[in-house]
Amino acid sequence: MPVWFMRQAGRALPEYRLAKGSLSILDAVKDPSLVAELTVQPVRRYGVDAAILFSDIVVPLAAVGLDIRIVPSKGPVLDEPFASEKDLDRLRPLVPGEDLPCLADSVGETIRALSGVPLIGFAGAPFTLACYLVEGGASRDFSATRALLHRAPHVFAELLDRLAGIVLEYLSVQVEAGVHAVQLFDSWVGVLSPYDYAKAVLPATRRVFDDLAARYPSVPRVMFGVGTGELLRLLTSTGASVVGVDWRVPLDEARRRIGPHYAIQGNLDPAACLAPWPVVAEEARRILYQAGSAPGHVFNLGHGVLPGTDPGILAELVSLVHSEGRAGLAGPEQA
Repeated sequence: MPVWFMRQAGRALPEYRLAKGSLSILDAVKDPSLVAELTVQPVRRYGVDAAILFSDIVVPLAAVGLDIRIVPSKGPVLDEPFASEKDLDRLRPLVPGEDLPCLADSVGETIRALSGVPLIGFAGAPFTLACYLVEGGASRDFSATRALLHRAPHVFAELLDRLAGIVLEYLSVQVEAGVHAVQLFDSWVGVLSPYDYAKAVLPATRRVFDDLAARYPSVPRVMFGVGTGELLRLLTSTGASVVGVDWRVPLDEARRRIGPHYAIQGNLDPAACLAPWPVVAEEARRILYQAGSAPGHVFNLGHGVLPGTDPGILAELVSLVHSEGRAGLAGPEQA
């Protein structure tokens, strides 16, 4: 069974901290050699079956000229949040060759360094990017974003449509440069009701995946969000070929909601990896059991690797999934 981890390249690895040094992510992504090294590190360390390109979801926003920065312990910050229709003028289309001159080189150099291991490209989904623009940073409930959705639906729709265009171009460069699959991270979409998601968010996400499928029909498309238990069925309408599942929904129930025509990815609680190995192993075997014998499961965490995770635990986890991916069918207590 294949396995990789969201945020597998990052602060959990001492070699990452050494190689990246004091550079911000937005500066680090401008160095193709560094991007390749940081992307390949977890493949060397863990033996995962895929790499995910080292980057950040706000990279294309910074590339189009927004004064967004990543603040340690806070995440993305925008000092002047979007609040009205006039703010849309600040969001111009992405011109990849001019705005992201190093992206294609980073992908190419990384693929060469991976020596045959598949590379996943990614982007933030339009809604999650909109959250950072409207809130100006992280939030408990993204109430300003939800309020804009209701207060000025035409502005919200235009904002998401412009972001969809940026995301589409950003992912297209990655695919043209050789990534083998792409993933959209809609990290904060779980704050929405199914009705609001279907009406106000799904069209923009669908635009990204539909256009990618038309341009690159053979490239798998992964859709992932956090807190999306009530949205899983709707996520199959995005045009994704794989649906990621966080840790809140049992994998067998998630498969029932998603249906048999989509691969699934997930869904170990990242916090479980902070526990002793026997606990991690038991949780992993439970998920393997819930995945059952149906094809199309990619083992992953239900969100990103937490900074305090022991790299040795993740290496053992990869070994367990590789050796017991089908043995888990006997039941977690017997595997």
